[in-house]
Amino acid sequence: MEFRDRKALVTGGATGIGFATARLLVREGAEVVIAGRSEEAGAKAVAVLGEHGGRARFLQADLRDPESVRRLVAEASDVDVLVNNAGAFPFAPTAEQGLDAFQQLFETNVRGPFFLTAALAQKMAARGGGSIVNVTTIAAQRGIPGTAAYGSTKAAVESLTRTWAVEFGSLGVRVNAVAPGHTRTRNVVGMIGEESFERIGAEVPLGRLAAPEEIAEAILFLASPRASYVTGTVLTVDGGAVALT
Repeated sequence: MEFRDRKALVTGGATGIGFATARLLVREGAEVVIAGRSEEAGAKAVAVLGEHGGRARFLQADLRDPESVRRLVAEASDVDVLVNNAGAFPFAPTAEQGLDAFQQLFETNVRGPFFLTAALAQKMAARGGGSIVNVTTIAAQRGIPGTAAYGSTKAAVESLTRTWAVEFGSLGVRVNAVAPGHTRTRNVVGMIGEESFERIGAEVPLGRLAAPEEIAEAILFLASPRASYVTGTVLTVDGGAVALT
């Protein structure tokens, strides 16, 4: 029970990698706050986590909205762990990238986590420390057609990870990132298509897609005391995909 008496905030925690992370944190004794846009999805996630005695609650928040981010900070101000998992990913070739979707990507993936982290890291430091884990993507590390805008937002988050590690390290706050590879989540499979996604998974060295729980285990490690001397790093969890480049 590594997270007993600890509180964690997982953005985008109602589905996919975020929910798998919240479930592991609850299993390890944490009290978890799930933040997301859908009240229905949030309520379902909290109900599942509570079935086995887990302590969880849902806060509605939209990272595109600065006022919503401020409310989230106020309502989850005492967390020891922050997992910046929520993200937008409307993929498009560069020449077809629309301005609205471009703005959505940067507002959700960069601006929202930036100001959420800026506020909560200071509060963690005032209580003696904490851990922040950002969820990025291998699209920040390699060229993948159709992900120019999306990949650049996550590359920005990887840069922020290193900078925040330096800024907050002396205050007792560790900041790391996990870069997932091709992971089977409902939203991504729905966007890319089952057949295409399976083909992509078969091409990586391990020959398959990741399960959300496999990414969540890496997040849990970086958030935990086991990683007490790890900060400023990006842990790639991709079945070896980046090794091919």
